[in-house]
Amino acid sequence: MAKNASEKVAPLADRVVVKAMEEAEQMRGGLYIPDTAKEKPQQGEVIAVGPGRTEDGKRVPMEVKTGDKVLYGKYSGTEVTIDGEQLLILRESDILAIVK
Repeated sequence: MAKNASEKVAPLADRVVVKAMEEAEQMRGGLYIPDTAKEKPQQGEVIAVGPGRTEDGKRVPMEVKTGDKVLYGKYSGTEVTIDGEQLLILRESDILAIVK
């Protein structure tokens, strides 16, 4: 049984692994906009969460959980590819909001 990327990544401390949501192909006035000109998505789904940061010797629990849809800063985090799947690893503080 093959594991998917979310089962292979275990973020540390207050880090979160997010899979960016794919945006629909954009057309403006009948012109195709190539991938290199498209804006990076700023919304994604949390697929893995670290245990939380340590503050004053105590573990502070994470506010986000697996499955949450979140908004994050345009240039936040580090992009990684695991088993052909593009993921973003960022700190919980880089997450701007949870989309309900």
